[in-house]
Amino acid sequence: MNLVNLIYFATIILIIIYIFIKINYPKLRGKYGEKWVRKELEKLSKYDYVLLNDIMIKDEYGTHQIDHIVISNNYIFVVEMKNYYGLIVGNQYNDKWSQWLGKHKNEFYNPLRQNYGHIKSLSKILNLDEVYFKSVICFSNDAKLKVQTSEIVINLRNLLKLVRKYESNEKSFIDKDKFREIIVNSNIKDKNIRKEHIKNIKTKNLS
Repeated sequence: MNLVNLIYFATIILIIIYIFIKINYPKLRGKYGEKWVRKELEKLSKYDYVLLNDIMIKDEYGTHQIDHIVISNNYIFVVEMKNYYGLIVGNQYNDKWSQWLGKHKNEFYNPLRQNYGHIKSLSKILNLDEVYFKSVICFSNDAKLKVQTSEIVINLRNLLKLVRKYESNEKSFIDKDKFREIIVNSNIKDKNIRKEHIKNIKTKNLS
């Protein structure tokens, strides 16, 4: 193979790699984002906290895929990871929030509403008042947050500090082992149901 052909084939391969990364970047970034959150949460004491990842439960409204659940002595943290970067704009009353990359704008479903649905469903299966739940929307450290809300919306770097802020020496109100067992037993592992859930989420975000 002469030099011209070698350069030609190398160029074709680079173009294919670029197209593959371009198409799959959001999906790959999302998976890595959840891994980053998991690694952070795994730094919590296993004695004081129970960590559950990638949980799917079902209620009368459909399925709910929950990125991370942290059960402490006094609260259950429901963590929704959004691995977006750039400028994030929105408030708790908007149907959709915006991601700005320079002058380019992308919209996505309000994660506060999404996470509230998760908490409502967990509250029912655990038979636990919603007052014991903390909704946490976690964005990557690359995101600049311009969000107007009284709810918890933070960057990943602040996640552990946030969870530990609610530590208390008071008597535990949460039966960690009991709730862990209920959630694990309610977790849907069926691949077809999970695929259908992802399909429905994509449709909702595009609508």
